[in-house]
Amino acid sequence: MKASFIAAVNQICSEKNVKPDQVIEAVKQAIATAYRKDFGNKEQEIRVDLPEGKEHPIILLVKEIVEDVENDNFEISIKDARKIKPDAEVGDEIEIDVTPEGYGRIAAQSAKQVILQKLQEAEKQSLYEMFKDREEELLTATVTKVEPNWVTLEIEGMTVSLPWREQIPGEHYYTGKRIRVYLDTVELTGKGPQLRISRTHAGLIRKLLELEIPEVRNEDVEIMAIARDAGFRSKVAVKSKDPRIDPIGACVGQKGVRIQSVMEEINGERVDMIEWSEDPIRLISTALQPAAISAVIIVNGNESVDEQGRRVKKRAAVFVEEAQRPMAIGKKGQNIRLATELTGFELDMYNYEELPAFKAKLAEIRGGPVAVVEIPKEGEEEVAVKEEAPTPVVEPAEEEEKTAEQDSGNATAAA
Repeated sequence: MKASFIAAVNQICSEKNVKPDQVIEAVKQAIATAYRKDFGNKEQEIRVDLPEGKEHPIILLVKEIVEDVENDNFEISIKDARKIKPDAEVGDEIEIDVTPEGYGRIAAQSAKQVILQKLQEAEKQSLYEMFKDREEELLTATVTKVEPNWVTLEIEGMTVSLPWREQIPGEHYYTGKRIRVYLDTVELTGKGPQLRISRTHAGLIRKLLELEIPEVRNEDVEIMAIARDAGFRSKVAVKSKDPRIDPIGACVGQKGVRIQSVMEEINGERVDMIEWSEDPIRLISTALQPAAISAVIIVNGNESVDEQGRRVKKRAAVFVEEAQRPMAIGKKGQNIRLATELTGFELDMYNYEELPAFKAKLAEIRGGPVAVVEIPKEGEEEVAVKEEAPTPVVEPAEEEEKTAEQDSGNATAAA
């Protein structure tokens, strides 16, 4: 085709963010569709050639060469085929030039709508491919419109909606504001690619920490778990792969400058950094900070499935002094809820005075010793692990026999 056609294709590619091959293929398909509608029928196989330097497209009707023609829409006899191509053989395909005179202008008018449709499809596919490989990544967006239930954002030329459930509670949005969002998933629908973005996803905290903290980005410090109550508080458990690096200090930064940058990006949401431990007792007591935990009993250390097929979660009993209980539970149960999410244990809170009774009851159920881990107070060096045997349960009949034996022994001694 002429240079002007190529220039137009390049312009479309730039505006629609599609590849030249996609545009040219869309034009060919549109011209073929228009030809079938105006001059042929839908059964015919039509190919379109856009030769370089030519002003108009060439329409080619493709037929199979056979001995006896049964359907002349896609078959041609060997005799007729050799009039067009002398060396034709049965079983070959032949392309017949069926371009109507002056078809360039007719094709442009007939194919315009089809071309636009094909370009829209190509644009959708191109956008899908562009974002599909960027799932679970951080994207920068600009607010273009604010509605009561959603905010419209522009992300790299694409319009995306941020629904209210994915917005940080209490955050103020205004036109022109630049924010970072977490790309959860990308789906290709009839309306084009749909980007599921979020400001409340725990992945946003992870990606912001990677952005602001070199040790996390370089994987010297690993994020093990995140629990988040968006807009209010997050707990992040980290551990260091290098013994020379303090994971908490690396994340917080000098005078808290690093963690402060993360908190500013999420509308002042508090982010607590805790050190990860493979010891569930230590992890649970740390996750419930700032409350001071007195003792922990692991009731069920592994997830399992019961006889009814129900999932039995890991469970632990946590004992605190009465004065520490409100702090351990937190406002509206936030602290214990986040600790539960972070550790993977269902946590049951008890007053420290209930420990002996709980321990005896659990020992009776298990029929064996119960491990009680006392959490050291500040200044103490070790965590004391106590295992106590269950209190023997004496049945009434056995008790009567023992009493009779004792009475008999006393009588003998008296004699």
